[in-house]
Amino acid sequence: MRYLPLTDGDRRKMMDRIGISSIDELFQAIPPAARLHRPLNLPGPLSELELTAHMRRLAAANRHVDELVSFLGGGAYDRFVPAVVRHVVARSEFYTAYTPYQPEVSQGVLQVIYEFQTMICRLTGMEAANASMYDASTALAEAAAMSCGATGRSRVLVAGSVHPEYRRVTATYLAHQDREVVTVPLRDGRLDRERLEALLDEKVAAVLIQQPNFLGILEEVDGLADRVHQAGALLVVAADPVSLGILKPPAAYGADVAVGDVQPLGNALSFGGPYAGYFAVRQTLLRRMPGRLAGMTTDRDGRRGFVLTLQAREQHIRRERATSNICTNNALNALAATVYLATAGPHGLAEVATRSTQLAHVAQERLCQIPGVRLAWEQPFLFEFALELPKPAHAVVRALLDDGFLAGLPLGRFAPQWERLLLVAVTETRTLAEIEQLAHALERALQA
Repeated sequence: MRYLPLTDGDRRKMMDRIGISSIDELFQAIPPAARLHRPLNLPGPLSELELTAHMRRLAAANRHVDELVSFLGGGAYDRFVPAVVRHVVARSEFYTAYTPYQPEVSQGVLQVIYEFQTMICRLTGMEAANASMYDASTALAEAAAMSCGATGRSRVLVAGSVHPEYRRVTATYLAHQDREVVTVPLRDGRLDRERLEALLDEKVAAVLIQQPNFLGILEEVDGLADRVHQAGALLVVAADPVSLGILKPPAAYGADVAVGDVQPLGNALSFGGPYAGYFAVRQTLLRRMPGRLAGMTTDRDGRRGFVLTLQAREQHIRRERATSNICTNNALNALAATVYLATAGPHGLAEVATRSTQLAHVAQERLCQIPGVRLAWEQPFLFEFALELPKPAHAVVRALLDDGFLAGLPLGRFAPQWERLLLVAVTETRTLAEIEQLAHALERALQA
């Protein structure tokens, strides 16, 4: 529907039809003290030509990864998006599609969702996946809530090495559900396994970890699931999907739930979203899993078809007794991830992960040659690593903007003791020349 502004004559006809003499009469129920008795302090209207020019001026004030060399990560990554991804998601039958409740007219969208679920299961090793969530943080929060429901317990242990924003969203979700979120502290950049051992008791519903963790470090996962299960709890893993091209899938080391964000799979940064979260579980948790599920079936003539299934779990049917109050999914972003995975294939995804890892280690070694710069934690990592600088990281990042670099994520915003730590992410889109240029720019900034 196009937006068509009304004329004074249009307004008069509408008021005459409903029997009022002025628009103010529509607001009589609002106490006068609460009403604004003057026009809004807004500029006058613009013509289309003037508005277009104004919006272009605003857009020009942004600096983006097409003009800056990005080493920024922390949950959103400058990865290559093949042209075929943009071509497919731009098809009108996908980008204008609504909720596929009528399968007879939604077979294309439902099949895409089904393929997405299948690919997520293959990536994670899990037996069932949903149609996607809003993002990784909400997927992790939903996993925590689901674990409490599945176990009948009220406490969730979350590793301090999980993304701080994921932890905050999880705490917000559970704050008014009589459930407790306890953060397990770090030791040398990883989950403190001894502290976790001390906290595991009969009240714990789940342990939440991230792999690789927020600091880019690989967590020690061997034997973790066994200990968690001995305590009667579930293990939830937030995993970078690209890392699963070369790492063990979560199911292989005993995880019960795998979540994450598909932004690295064919979804551009887009100034922060929208993205899509993935959510996969073992078969035993299938009926407790939140969100939409697409299934494959046959019609009465034996023809293959796709439908939404297990909808009795959802809030639009069960209201307050639902598994979750989410009954939607980020279908277009999930479609982008599906096309990306279909294009790359298992070998292509492994190549992306391998190249990113190799370049990240080259970058770490080169940057640590700069006087005063060192690796914050001597631990194994893949695509990201934290550097300790001789100056506050936020000031260094601002200085490097003038040289055309997004040098990384200053970690001081998450913890005061991390003021001099810089989280650097390296993807397959970076080059050896760009790494060398960053090293020279960083050295100049530290000497200034």
